[in-house]
Amino acid sequence: MPMKSKTTLRFLAALGVLCLPLACAANPNALWEIVHDYCEPAAEGAHVQQRCADVSLRGGYAVLKDIVGIAQYLLIPTARVSGIESPELLQPNAPNYFRDAWHARVYVDRALRRTLPRDEVSLAINSASGRTQNQLHIHIDCLAADVAQTLREVGPGIGTEWAPLPVRLRGHVYSAMRIDDADLAHTDPFKLVAPYAARRGQTMGEQTLLLAGAVRGDGAPVFFLLNDHVQTGNWASSEELQDHTCSVANRSIEKP
Repeated sequence: MPMKSKTTLRFLAALGVLCLPLACAANPNALWEIVHDYCEPAAEGAHVQQRCADVSLRGGYAVLKDIVGIAQYLLIPTARVSGIESPELLQPNAPNYFRDAWHARVYVDRALRRTLPRDEVSLAINSASGRTQNQLHIHIDCLAADVAQTLREVGPGIGTEWAPLPVRLRGHVYSAMRIDDADLAHTDPFKLVAPYAARRGQTMGEQTLLLAGAVRGDGAPVFFLLNDHVQTGNWASSEELQDHTCSVANRSIEKP
């Protein structure tokens, strides 16, 4: 199966709906229906089952456990936002969903019953072609162990401007940049990739992003932002760099 998000099948199953994969894939609104019909109303006091781990009415997002993976969560806007291509994401007053998703990594830690090191946690959003759902969702999960190790090795060479990584990840050439903003208080990754895509004559819908926690050589907490784009034979799904079995957790040491 191509590296497209399988959330339609997963979440219809979570709702107790049984269907064939093709029938499930025919409903690109499954995530929206869960958040809109269950999570948000329950948070507002309606007598419906709360299916989300968290709903921030003020922040405009919900956090939902993915039934695939031991600790994978999704951050989903409560507003109708189709995906990375949505122009609303680039507005000056747009919510910083990546910042909210980074804060929501605590749910991954709780599921694992340990605190992961910063450089083993990642956030991913797939391109419009590399997903099955037409509601924006950011995957919050462990970074694949080999990818984490590669980023530790090449990290000292990643600067604050976009440049191709010197190695391929999952056979694909990713560009990367370092973000010196420990909690994304002043930085929105969507707004960092938009001009980079435009310079290459590409649309936002062709882009995929992976945000990985990192630590600079001087000990400062930073991020590495990785970008790929749709090409022949490449759906541009940076979710491929995550590990939904979270094998890195087996080697992580509990932190206070």
